Amino acid sequence: MSFLQFVAKHRLEIVTLTIEHLWLVCWSMAIALAVGIPLGILLTKRPRLRALVLGSNNVIQTIPSLALFGLLLPVPWLGARADRLTITALALYALLPIVRNTYTGVREVDPTVLEVATGMGLTPTQVLWQVELPLATPVILGGVRVAAVITIGVATVAAAIGSGGLGEFIFRGLAMVDNNVILAGAIPAAIMALLADAAIGLLQRLIRRPRR
Repeated sequence: MSFLQFVAKHRLEIVTLTIEHLWLVCWSMAIALAVGIPLGILLTKRPRLRALVLGSNNVIQTIPSLALFGLLLPVPWLGARADRLTITALALYALLPIVRNTYTGVREVDPTVLEVATGMGLTPTQVLWQVELPLATPVILGGVRVAAVITIGVATVAAAIGSGGLGEFIFRGLAMVDNNVILAGAIPAAIMALLADAAIGLLQRLIRRPRR
């Protein structure tokens, strides 16, 4: 059986697992954004926390994905369901590029612009929302772009703990020594990562484009 014949025969299962994969990625990215962006902003106001926060995130990045799943497994509530465990682990992996780029983007805003904004009577909160974050958005999106690609890739490993997703095909194919089954999981995951990278990259370019 050729690969195309395999895809045609198992198209419904491929679509179902792709949706599961996307669901895991979207939830984990939403949590990472909700935590990572405020944390990156906090680091610009509390520089003493920078080494601790970024160092902790760097350590998480060095832990192999299966090992991280194993470390989180005994945690109450998380270990009770594979999807909770997976989403938490993926969010932890996505944090570093989001936190780091948010911190860098806000810190690199031109001090002259901030002085002008303050001179116009804007409060620190207004300066953050109306000046710093809009100017830092392209850099922040760069971190989101990296995080999205990492999350899509690591999510394939989540099938090892029963979370579903396209990794189901990859692990099944490895067990069967069947390239068609492996590719049925690997190719959609790769396409998803490429599309996410391209979409966020396009958004970055649109934001950076000078307004006339």
